[in-house]
Amino acid sequence: MKMRALIIICLLIVSLTLGSGCIGSSSEPVKETKPVNETELEDETDNQTSLFNSTEEDVSIENSSEKSKNSLKLEGQSSFSKYYNKENLQFEAAVPTYSLPLQTSEIANYYQFTQKIPLTNEERNLLYKNGFIVIENGTAENQLTVGQTLVNETYKDLKVADVPIFITSDSLLHLYHIQFDETLKRVEAEEFYDDLWKLDKALLEASIEDYNSASGAEKEAARRNVAYFAVALSLLEPKPEQIAEDSGVTEETIPFNSGDVKDYSVEVPSFVKDDVEAELNLIESHEGSALSPIFKYSEDYSQYLPRGHYTNSEILKNYFKAMMWHGRMSMLLHSDLIAAENSENEAKIQTIQALLISDHFDRDKDLQARWNRIYSVTAFYVGFSDDLGPYEYAKALDTVFGNHRNGVSFDNESLIALKAELEKYESPKIYGGTGEIIPAGSKTENETLEATKGFRFMGQRYTPDSYILQKLYPPALNIMDLLGSERAKEHLKNQSVYENEEYKKAYISLESEFGAFNEEDWNKNLYWAQLYALKPLLVNCPEGYPTFMQTEAWEDKQLNTALASWTELRHDTILYAKQAYCTGPPQKPPEEKPVQGYVEPVPEFYARMLALTKMAHNGLAEMKVLDEQSDKNFITLENTLEKLLEISIKELENKELTNEEYKFIRNFNQNISPMLENVDIKSQNSILIADVYTSPAGVLEEGTGKLNLIVVAYKQPDGRIVLGAGPVMSYYEFWQPSGERLTDEEWRKNIFENNYPERPEWVESFKV
Repeated sequence: MKMRALIIICLLIVSLTLGSGCIGSSSEPVKETKPVNETELEDETDNQTSLFNSTEEDVSIENSSEKSKNSLKLEGQSSFSKYYNKENLQFEAAVPTYSLPLQTSEIANYYQFTQKIPLTNEERNLLYKNGFIVIENGTAENQLTVGQTLVNETYKDLKVADVPIFITSDSLLHLYHIQFDETLKRVEAEEFYDDLWKLDKALLEASIEDYNSASGAEKEAARRNVAYFAVALSLLEPKPEQIAEDSGVTEETIPFNSGDVKDYSVEVPSFVKDDVEAELNLIESHEGSALSPIFKYSEDYSQYLPRGHYTNSEILKNYFKAMMWHGRMSMLLHSDLIAAENSENEAKIQTIQALLISDHFDRDKDLQARWNRIYSVTAFYVGFSDDLGPYEYAKALDTVFGNHRNGVSFDNESLIALKAELEKYESPKIYGGTGEIIPAGSKTENETLEATKGFRFMGQRYTPDSYILQKLYPPALNIMDLLGSERAKEHLKNQSVYENEEYKKAYISLESEFGAFNEEDWNKNLYWAQLYALKPLLVNCPEGYPTFMQTEAWEDKQLNTALASWTELRHDTILYAKQAYCTGPPQKPPEEKPVQGYVEPVPEFYARMLALTKMAHNGLAEMKVLDEQSDKNFITLENTLEKLLEISIKELENKELTNEEYKFIRNFNQNISPMLENVDIKSQNSILIADVYTSPAGVLEEGTGKLNLIVVAYKQPDGRIVLGAGPVMSYYEFWQPSGERLTDEEWRKNIFENNYPERPEWVESFKV
C-alpha cells in the first residue's frame, strides 16, 4: 500500500502521534462490500451451498427491487457464522494460590528440573518474581531445545528428558495455523490456479472480440481489457526456469510439470504487447511505486513479491502475482488519482472497461460459477472485499438498460446514469495504495477513499486489523488494545500515543464500533473468528486462577502469544488482506508422588478455538475444499481441543486429573503428530514474516522467530508447587524499506545468522 507523503512526519516522530495531514478518523460504521448476489449467503444451508459448489451452478443476480435495495446497504454480514457454535462454559476457578516471590525450597522438583533445563541467576530471579520465565531458545546453557522451530519436536524433547510438560495456548494456535494454511495452500494450487486461468482466458478472448467490433472509447476500453487479462495470464503462465527439468529451480520450491507448459500458454496480442511487457517488467522489478502503463495511476509494485506460503511452489508464486494484480488494480470511477492529461477521459475509459467485463460476466454462468468458487471460499477464510466488483457493475447495467443490453453504447448519457447507480454503493473502507493520496485537508480520508472507488475483479478483503491500523497507525499493539488487552493500552500510554487528541478521537470511535459487535459479528468468517479466539488470552485473570496467571508479566506473555498468532494469520492471508550452573545441589527429601504435567488453564480460549476449528472444518467440507487427510487432521485437532478444554476446567476447579489425562499431557507430541505427518517441515516452521502496513517510511514487518521455552511454577492438587515447561512463540515488529519486503526464506536466514532486530521492550517483564 502506498501512503501519502505527509505521513512521514507522523511515523518518524518518537511519540507516534498523529499529524493533521495524515488520514484521520471517521465515525462511519465498518462495512464490507460483497457481491450483490452474495445475499444468498444469508439463506439456509441448502441455498448457500449452491453458491460454493461446482462450475455448473446458475448463480444469477437478483432483480427484485427490494433485494437490490437491501444489497446496497452492504452490511458485509454472511451466514458463515452458522458454522460457529461455541459451548457455554460453567465452572468456578478455585486454584490455591502461592505467595510471590517464590523460594527455591518451595518448588518440589527444582533440583531435578534445573539439571535438565539450567537457569541463570537472572532467569531464576524472574521465575521467583512472576512464577514463570520464558527462556530464549538456542542459548549455550540450554541444550535441550537449541534452535527448535517445531512445536511437536519440542514436546518430544521435553518428554524424552522427563521434564513435566506444560501445554501452552501458543501450541494450539500454531497447530491451527498449520491446518488453516495447508488447506488454503492446497485449494489454491490444485483448484484456484486452474479456475483463475480459465476465467482470465475466457475474458481475454471476449475482450479481443470487443476490440474487433467496437469503436471510439469502447474500442480503447476493450484494448485495455485485453492488456489487463493478458498481464494476468502472463503472470500465471509457467516460465522456462520454473519447469521441473530446468536446473534453475531451487530445492526450496515445487516446480511446474513439463505438461503445464502446453496447458497454460498464452499469446499476447500485438496491439497490447508493449503495455503488457511494460507492466510485467514493473511487476517483476518489485521496486516500489511507479505509473501503471495501462491504468495511468501510481501502483506499488513491491506488493507483487511472492511472500507467505506462496514461495513454497512455482505455481503458488504465479498465482500470487496474478491474484495480487486482480486484487489491487482498480478501474476507477473518478479521475482524481489518474495522472494523465485528460484524466476525465481516462476515468471514462476505465469505467467502460469494468462495464464490459461485468457484462460478459453476467451473461456467462460458467464465468460466474468459477469466480464465485474462488471468491466465496476465500471469503470464508478472510472475508469480503470492500471494493466493488462484477456483480455490482452488472446490477448497474441491469438497472439502466434492463433486459435490453444488446447493442447498447456507453454514450455520455448512459455513463452518467450508470455512474449514478454505482455511486449508491459505499466507498472502500481501507485505503489500499491506489494512486497518490489526496492532499491534506479536513476530509482527507473520505476524499481519498471516495477517489479509489471503482471496479476490482477480485478485490482484496476488508479485515478489522487493517482497519485499525489505518485509523490509529502502528504499532500492532493498537490492534490488541481494541481486542481488550489492558497491557497493550498501558504500553501504548508509555509510548505517549494516548496523549494525541486526534488519536483519542479515532480510538473512541473504534472502541464504540468494535464494542457493538456480538458473537455472530465476530464469527462471520475464519479471520474474524481467530481474532475473537485471541480475546480470552488478553483479559486479566481473576482470583481462582493459578498465581502466575495473575501477574502483569503473564499478561505481557499472553500479549506476545496473541501478536505472534496474529502474525501467523497475516502471513497465511497475505495475498488477500506481518546461564550459570549450580555448584552443589542442595539436600532434598524424596518426592511423595511423581511430578505431573499441566495444561495452560484457559477454558474460554479452548472453547473458542474448538468452535473456530469446527467452523473451518464444517465450512470447508461443505465447500468441498478438504481432501481425506485434511478432514482427518481437523478431527485430530478438534479431539485435542476437546480434551484440553476438559482438563483445563478440572485444573481450575482444583480437581485431580486421571492417569489417562496425565498420560495425554505427557504424550502430547504423539497426540498431535498425526495431523503433521503429511505436512512438510517448512510449513511447520515457527519462523515466518508478514508485512502488514505500508508508508513512505517503509513497510511494517511482523515476524515470529524460534520457539522459546516457558518455565512455569504451578500448584498441583496435592499442594506442591512444581515446575513444567512448554514451547511459546517469539514475536518481532520492525520497519523495512518498501522495496525490500521480506520473504520467509530471507527472514529465516536472518534469524539463523543472528541478524534480526530486538524484541519489543515490554517482553523484558517475562524473559531475560
